Amino acid sequence: MLILVDEYGRGPVLISTISEKASIPKKFLEVILLELRHAGYVDSKKGKGGGYFLKVPPSQISLANVFRTIEGPIAPVACVSLHFYQKCDDCVSEFSCRFRRLMEKVRDANLAVLENSSFSDLAKINEPE
Repeated sequence: MLILVDEYGRGPVLISTISEKASIPKKFLEVILLELRHAGYVDSKKGKGGGYFLKVPPSQISLANVFRTIEGPIAPVACVSLHFYQKCDDCVSEFSCRFRRLMEKVRDANLAVLENSSFSDLAKINEPE
């Protein structure tokens, strides 16, 4: 994603270029790009001058949404996940579980950062001040 952010507005980027710059095997990258395409963040153009490009401006892509697309739940345990909830098999009572309440705080802290950060914010982190 960061390579596509860096190239945003300059045209499509070849998958081989992304693979090389990100040190990601091409086959693995194809799977990731397909997931991102299905989610509506990237698109591709075939033929000469083709490749992958951001379909949405980097400022409109939250880190939380892409994280969920690629990795799944943001929550550290499934019983506190907002989008991928699952009851714990060994939990007697979710309402009295102190560990669950702690994990809700961890989830909320992570969400506060990821939902309020876009890829344009992330791209600026290494820029000189």
